[in-house]
Amino acid sequence: MEPKPTARPPETQPEPQAQPPTPPIAPRASGGGLLHILGLGFGLAGAVGGSIGAGILRTPGLVAAQLGSAPLILLAWLVGGLYALCGAFAVAELGAALPRAGGWTVYARRALGDRAGFAVGWIDWLGHCAGLAWVAITIGEFARGLVPALPPGGKAVALLTLVGFALLQRLGLRAGSLSQQILSLLKAVAFLALIGACLLVAPPAASTPLAAAAGGAGVASLAMLNNTPLALAAAGVFALQAVITTYDGWQSPIYFAEEFTAPATDLPRSLIGGVVAVTGLYLLMNVALLKVLPLEAMATSTLPLADAAARLFGPFSAQLITALALLSSIGLVNTVIMCAPRILFGLSRDGLFLPLFARVNAGGTPDAALLLTTAVTATLIACGDFKVLLGVSVFFYVLLYFTGITSLFVLRWREPELERPVKAWGYPFSAAVVWLGSLAFLISAAIGDTTNSLIAAGLITLSLPAQLLSRRMGSPDCESG
Repeated sequence: MEPKPTARPPETQPEPQAQPPTPPIAPRASGGGLLHILGLGFGLAGAVGGSIGAGILRTPGLVAAQLGSAPLILLAWLVGGLYALCGAFAVAELGAALPRAGGWTVYARRALGDRAGFAVGWIDWLGHCAGLAWVAITIGEFARGLVPALPPGGKAVALLTLVGFALLQRLGLRAGSLSQQILSLLKAVAFLALIGACLLVAPPAASTPLAAAAGGAGVASLAMLNNTPLALAAAGVFALQAVITTYDGWQSPIYFAEEFTAPATDLPRSLIGGVVAVTGLYLLMNVALLKVLPLEAMATSTLPLADAAARLFGPFSAQLITALALLSSIGLVNTVIMCAPRILFGLSRDGLFLPLFARVNAGGTPDAALLLTTAVTATLIACGDFKVLLGVSVFFYVLLYFTGITSLFVLRWREPELERPVKAWGYPFSAAVVWLGSLAFLISAAIGDTTNSLIAAGLITLSLPAQLLSRRMGSPDCESG
């Protein structure tokens, strides 16, 4: 009988290969934890729901006014989609390699250290709160358009909307996931129905008297302006800024990376598939608008979809577009209020913020983080200025893209051995496009919108005392980066 093989003594075992440091998952203060139940359906709903908001109702007119040419308009929307797709390729690599809750802060901390990780998380969370307040106020204004008897300003409706969705999220991840998928589906179906009506029902714009009513001055003046290459380039840059801002939100699935059942596959597919779906929808929408409206009318319209609906539905068009805008904004609120608490959760669970906000209820929701997010957003709704909230949140969002792509470059250089289930297609050129575009946008914003840029810079500076305070109040073990 052969002797049984004996186990190798511990001292003779080969040393395991050193791996890049991964922040430990600290014990939670409550009995709950994040649930790992999300799939591709939620990921696509999050990417689509986070992108399509009320902005798409206005942006086509701004782009048409700048470019004055149907082919150039469609090209601008295609370029914007390709730009977002390059970003999705880069973030898909980061998300699949580091599938942890928290969003951009996860990548910044791994690449740049704790201080950078906290600053990015702080920026991200404040940007979500500001954006959430802005969207909620917008909902209040749209609701008053449907029900004029509501109080002016829309802040009462905004607060009720915020609290209502916070209570929904308090029920847990399953309720939040289901509501996100339903709202995103309804939003997509509503837009597709309007696009279909424009393409299949409405007569071509050339057969209507709208061109004569517009006088033709809009496109003629733009064509004269665009005769100079410099003027055309300036108009193109302005149009692309508006387009790229309208695509923003496709990155929403990264905040739930740890809650996917298969993040290595479903997260990249959610990001890339979401951008492709939104790009297709935006292109179809502009094709439909160009079919229904003369270019002159589209270029001078503040709400082209409303003008197109007026030709299709007559006196009911205003209510229809208001309802569509309301549905789009409500879906966006649901997305943002799901994402923001997970930023605080990630910071706290990794020892960068107060341990209190790492608590998760039985339904899988970071409830303390949700409460703080709701309280801060409610304060911004009650006291904040609409234009300031918009300007600051847009600046923060683009800054986050910049830090994310920077983290990708650093990790590729510093940790080439890091396991990457997917790699950014076209790297480094695709990532460089997003990095340079984000940098150009930030410089342009600092020059053209100095006030809001300074406010954003002041809020970023506050991350230093906030981090110091969090250490003193409960995170003394946080290491400096």
